[in-house]
Amino acid sequence: MPPPGYRPRAPEPRDLVAWPSAFGTRFIVLVDTEEEFDWNAPLTRDTHGVSAIAALPAAHRRFADHGVPLTYMVDYPIATDAYAIATLAGVLEDGVSAVGTQLHPWVNPPFDEALTPSNSYAGSLPEQLEAAKIDVLTDAIAAGTGTRPIAYRAGRYGIGPNTLRLLAERGYRIDSSMRSGYAYSGDGGPDFAEIGNAAFRTGPDAQLVELPLTTIHTGWLRSGGTRLYRALGAVPKGRGLFARAGLLSRVALTPEDMPLRDALEAIAVATGEGLRLLNFAFHSPSLAPGHTPYVRDAADLARFYAWWDAVLTDLARRGVQAASLEDVIVAAGLPASGAGR
Repeated sequence: MPPPGYRPRAPEPRDLVAWPSAFGTRFIVLVDTEEEFDWNAPLTRDTHGVSAIAALPAAHRRFADHGVPLTYMVDYPIATDAYAIATLAGVLEDGVSAVGTQLHPWVNPPFDEALTPSNSYAGSLPEQLEAAKIDVLTDAIAAGTGTRPIAYRAGRYGIGPNTLRLLAERGYRIDSSMRSGYAYSGDGGPDFAEIGNAAFRTGPDAQLVELPLTTIHTGWLRSGGTRLYRALGAVPKGRGLFARAGLLSRVALTPEDMPLRDALEAIAVATGEGLRLLNFAFHSPSLAPGHTPYVRDAADLARFYAWWDAVLTDLARRGVQAASLEDVIVAAGLPASGAGR
């Protein structure tokens, strides 16, 4: 088994994606399309449901009204549930949204590993087992949707030292398993200390493009970035004090536990610093109250949608247009996939 705390290296400048000028500044939205489960309980193989998928069509229409295609990163319980896959097929009929893969190893066969925190990161599994789980999930999505996915995200951002090679060998071309600046090494996951926000070529022979989940440091001391933010974690209440003083905050581009005011400031910083592709994300169970800690009731759901309305309005005001998965693939110079068709 690979040692815990896998730490991807920073890309070389030559590996950064040089977006064509016609691409402009864009944003993409990846939806972790997954089962609902108790986030406060230990992970299990079978204590979950897929009822929240019923909220997907209405949410899809709201994004479509803003001209925003979605990329649905689908995991095994969704891919193998008849109602869930039929619901997903319906929203994919728009011709611009796309399907990708999200691997939750604890609910994805084969089940040859113990249920431990470390093993919830697919990249921490033995190579053959990680490969087998990717194969089972990829085949299930292809069978259910009629489209073989070429975009991947490891659940819990659990990439490992073998993952990119395994993906490239299976025809994947986009990975979004890296969360800029975050660390999950406390229980055996990866550490993304060296990963910034820019898309970059990676994997064997640079066959893949990595789209890190965008994370922006804001505040007067934002130049201190990940190093300063981590140092503050060792100081009692240090991060909270710095955030309230407007000195340093860490903002991921998601409505889940990220206040609107902070998100708008992060967008201003990101676009002002020349980031060409902003990568947003959320979990599909947040579309129905009671399934995630972020949307516990109807009031939380209203705030979730108000967050998106304000963010999408701000992006439009700045001239930042939505990108489909296919738009990104083509602009990055990868072979056209038909991902959005």
